[in-house]
Amino acid sequence: MSALRIYTDRLVLVPFTLTVAQSLLQGNVSVLEELQLQPTTYWPDQEALETLPKIINNLELVQEPTGFESWMVVLQSNKTVIGDAGFKGLPNAEGEVDIGYAIIEQEHRKGYGLEVARGLAGWALEQPGVKAITAKCLIHNAPSARILEKLGMQKVNRDETMIHWRLDKLTQQKFPSLTT
Repeated sequence: MSALRIYTDRLVLVPFTLTVAQSLLQGNVSVLEELQLQPTTYWPDQEALETLPKIINNLELVQEPTGFESWMVVLQSNKTVIGDAGFKGLPNAEGEVDIGYAIIEQEHRKGYGLEVARGLAGWALEQPGVKAITAKCLIHNAPSARILEKLGMQKVNRDETMIHWRLDKLTQQKFPSLTT
């Protein structure tokens, strides 16, 4: 799995490895150059630094990345990392995987969030055992809600702070195969 990347029109998704995640958490961005990626002063941002321990915990549960952990979001044009996205682990007993994504503020409102979500959803729905993709976003996060709606997800629950979403494999639109 470690060589797998997901390509979209403008992005490439590169799976985190345990070594990469640990190095980034320690402030060592030179690890990106080993992957032929260009470091930037904008990433990892504060949100990514807060997420890295969770990414490390998920990667410690597997021998090598399975694809159901986290991915770096990279611009194809200049090989810079502009965010991270992925899943919170292997499919659960019901065949559900929970998706999440974060793009640095400097790259907001350019369609990258939707592009990442489509790429990951397309990959996940091709995997055996995946029956649905779930997500949640803050009630006041309208941009994220629009992305999930455009992805074809349906609102299934709402509480005081979060909207919960679901995309069933049987009812989803067909996403193009984007992996290589």
